[in-house]
This record gives sequence, C-alpha cells and structure tokens, in this order.
Amino acid sequence: MNRKYVFVLLAALALMVGLAAPAAAQGKTLTVSWPQEPDSLNPMYTTMTFAGYTYQLFLAATWEFDENYQLTPILVSEIPSADNGGISEDGTTFTLKLKDGLTWSDGDPLDSADFVFTYDMYMSDKNTPLGRTPWDQFESIEAPDPTTVVIKFAEPYAPWSGQLSLRPIPEHILRPVFEADGTLDNAAWNSSPTVGSGAFVLQEWDRGNFARFAPNPGFAMGAPKIETLVVTFIPDDQAYVASLEAGDSELGTFIDPRDVPRLQDAGLDVRLIPSGYNEGWFFNASPERAHPAMTDVRVRKAIALGFDRFSMVEDLLGGVLPVGHSYWEQTPYANPDLPPVPYDPEQAKALLDEAGWVDTNGNGIRDKDGVELELRFVSTTRQIRQDMKALAQQQLGEIGIGISIENYESNVFFNGYAEGGPAATGQYDIATWSSSPGGFPDPDTNRFQCDQIPSDDNPVGNNWNYYCDPALDELFVKSRVTTDFDERVAIYHQIDKLIYDSYIWINTWYDADIWVVGSRVQNARLNGTTPFFDVVNWDVAG
Repeated sequence: MNRKYVFVLLAALALMVGLAAPAAAQGKTLTVSWPQEPDSLNPMYTTMTFAGYTYQLFLAATWEFDENYQLTPILVSEIPSADNGGISEDGTTFTLKLKDGLTWSDGDPLDSADFVFTYDMYMSDKNTPLGRTPWDQFESIEAPDPTTVVIKFAEPYAPWSGQLSLRPIPEHILRPVFEADGTLDNAAWNSSPTVGSGAFVLQEWDRGNFARFAPNPGFAMGAPKIETLVVTFIPDDQAYVASLEAGDSELGTFIDPRDVPRLQDAGLDVRLIPSGYNEGWFFNASPERAHPAMTDVRVRKAIALGFDRFSMVEDLLGGVLPVGHSYWEQTPYANPDLPPVPYDPEQAKALLDEAGWVDTNGNGIRDKDGVELELRFVSTTRQIRQDMKALAQQQLGEIGIGISIENYESNVFFNGYAEGGPAATGQYDIATWSSSPGGFPDPDTNRFQCDQIPSDDNPVGNNWNYYCDPALDELFVKSRVTTDFDERVAIYHQIDKLIYDSYIWINTWYDADIWVVGSRVQNARLNGTTPFFDVVNWDVAG
C-alpha cells in the first residue's frame, strides 16, 4: 500500500482513539470538525477562517450577525444607531453600551477597560498582530465608566457594522503577561485560552487531534444546552467527508463540492451559505521578491487567460460553485459590467510575445534576458487546490510558462511576515487561497492598499501582493467615509474595475460555504461569518 495512504489511515485511527475518551460520557455532546487546525486562538495572531470560527465559541463579540446578516447584540445592550445616541450625527463617534454584570468565565468582571486594553495590545509596537484593522483606524477609545466604550474616528466610518464587532481579550489575564514579557506574541493564552467570554470555555487543545469545550454558565446570552463541544481536525479531504457521512462528525464546512451528492444521499442537511469568500489567485508584483515577469501586467493577464477556470469548476467542483470576476462576488459591490476573465490561450501567447517572453532555446519554456519564465505557485495542502495547481501547471505549460508547485500546511502557509509565512514574505509568484472582506457583509478591506505592504518596519501588513496603486488607495479611503449606500456601491464598482484591470487578483470560483449538519443536530441556525451566533440554542437529539 502507498505509504501516504498508510499514514492517513494511521492518523485517522489515532484520531478516533484519541477522541473516544474526551468526547464520551459528558452529557449532550456535539462533535464539530474542521479540515484545518487553527494556528492560534487569539484573534490578534490569526487570519485563518477556522481559527476565527473556533474562537467564536469562547470569545464573545459586541454583536454578531444572524442567519439573515442582521445585527444581533451580544455584549452590548443595543446596536448603536443615530436614534439611540450610539452614533453621532457626523458619523465619527460610536458609543457602545455594555450589558450590566458581564463577566469572564472565571468570574472576573468584563468591562470597558478590557476594550481599551485590547486596543493597546493591537497597537503596541511590542506586539506583532496579523493586522490592526479596525483598531488602527480609531482616533481614540475611552472608557468613561465600566459599561461604556466611546470610539472616535477622524472621519465618518462607513464599515462600522462589521468592523466594530469587537472581541475584547481579558486584561486581568494578559496584562501581567505583557508587563512581564514585554509582548503577547508568546503568551500561553494564545494557544490555551482557558478564560473566555463566549458560550463555551476551552478545556483542552490536543494539537493535531481535537479541542474540547465545556459550557460557560456566565455567558451573556445564557448557558448553552450542549454540555460538551469537541472540535476535531481532519486535514485529509476523504477522511473528512467519511467522518461526516458516518456521523462521527456532526457539523463541518469547506466540503469539496463533488461530495455534495454523496452527503445528501446519506441524509445529511447540506447548506450553501454565502460568506463573502472567493477563491482567488494572488499575483506577487514585488520587484524585489517576485519573478521579474510578474511586474508586467501583460504577463499577469496572460496567466489569467491561459488557465481554463470554467472547465475546472465543472471537473473539480461538480459545477456547484461558479467562476466569478470580483472580490465582492454576488454582492451589490461587485461591478456588474465586468465579466469573468475568459479562457483564451491564443491571446495569452500574444501578450507574452508582446512582453518579450519567447522560447529562444526550444525547451518549451519562454525566457527573456537569460531568465526562464518559471513561476512558483504556492498554496495550502487542501486537495482541491493541489488538483487546481496540477491543471494550471499543464495548461500554462502549453503557453510556455513553467510552474513549480509548493504546498504548505495551513498553519505555516498563513503565518505572517514576522513568522516567515511564504505568502506574507512574498516567497511566491502565484498563490491561491480563499479570502473575504474583513467585516463581511460590509465590503471593506485593506488587503490591496499601499500602506499594507509588509516589511521589517511593517510586519503586520496584509497586502501580500506587494502591489501599490495610489488611485486604488484613494478610492478605498473615500469608501470608508461615504455613508450613503448608493454612493459607496459606486465607489466599489470603481475599485473593482481597477483590481480587475491590474490582474493582481483573479476570481477562480465563488466560494460560498458548504455546511453539513448532522441528523442529530437541532436548531442550528448558521451564517457564513459568525456561524455560532446562536449556539446557546443548539441542541442534539438523544
């Protein structure tokens, strides 16, 4: 038997044995499974989707979105508005009124000071969070009394509904760490946050296997009905699907669309839920870090034209998820006049010729000034991405572009600049992953801004394209102070056009989430950004 499959089988058996004890005899138990293990459970130090889903279990937010993407208050007593005085007339000041009697899971008061402390930690140059938005947009944050947080911006802040869904971290736990170590970068709480504010409390994180949670009776929304929640990590796609099919896992997402009919035939509830995510190819445009050809928009366009995404989504995704064109696909902010980039290998060849990349030595790979057009294509080990890269290697090879493939475990791939992550440090030419605006359903993102290019002086920057366009920057800044919906949509249509024409990012497919809910799970209302917003009301059949 192939050693790879022996390893997968042994890993699966080890997982089953390891989970038997923690999941058993704990009352009502729900087993959730992710295909990727979180790299951190501190929101400051992760941008990974599954880390975000997991820390929602134990770390409460000011508010979350319900299944219809309407705001639901969690830590606040009401959603701020102009009518209730929570938003100033000029749109620059937001007053958050916290509920009375909030506590951390250890009984310590959760109050406005925790929000100020969280701001201080994000903004301290002694910490290296993976991004500082929205904290770096604040002009000030004040705690006039224990239940009031006042946040001021220099200008009207349009994306507040998504960006001010803030999750404070516990000052009483982490301030002593910061004062002793001078940083939170290595705090034990980042991987063992046994004090939290959400519906559950972390009891144990067995790396590579599972994380187990118990109810938090002091949660602001009440104690959950589920008495033990276990999150398991199953990185092999087929083992993941088999676990859901067998009922060993009772909730999961990021399912290969080709497995949807199989899961439906097993009687499982399969839901297609928009989350703002789109799988896309990010092109590295750094003159210092990327292949020299990548700074030429003609080459980037040729790469896009040279790959048949339309056949790919049929062959690899079963036609369940379509090819898109926009970072804001299937939202009002996507420019309706822009079609998906077509598959046109002949036009791709002509563009490469025009850019001076021709095959002078007859080896099948184009070259220029003695440099071969051999590009590094990187991603996580997720199988669908490996299959896509193999297709791209073949098809781009047919137009004279060589592709070398590199795969990384997700907890390595998504590392930031300071940790040497391959995407963050620009160790690639083409990279693929699924991304979303940070405050979805709000469209705001800073991923494409000049001041977000990572460097030794700016290690938290998340413009991993290393691409700078001042016109794009100007539009993003304008969008954040434009509160009129129609005007803001028009600005994003301009942003969309600039990104489209730059070929700095292309949509490979509209990555709506495929969630699978087991037959025992009851009352599981879900959305694609805060799926556990109502987990206190979930139940499992006996």
